[in-house]
Amino acid sequence: MNIFVGNLSYEATEDDLKAAFEQFGNVKDVRVITDRYTNRPRGFGFVEMPDNTQAQEAVDGMNDAELKGRRLRVNEARPRR
Repeated sequence: MNIFVGNLSYEATEDDLKAAFEQFGNVKDVRVITDRYTNRPRGFGFVEMPDNTQAQEAVDGMNDAELKGRRLRVNEARPRR
């Protein structure tokens, strides 16, 4: 399952996200999205977890949790249009 993580602190790194989500299970991939021109973080990212049960637990556990001083908005990522 691919998980959207919003309201991400600009100081949060991919390692920070991975560490936060690993408490719920195996994390396959983590991406913090950056602006292609300035290379600065855009305040959101994605976490991919291969096990859907663990991923759902991560969504439930991390939604509204605090990371680097910001309350995260976490839900299942929707496909791009």
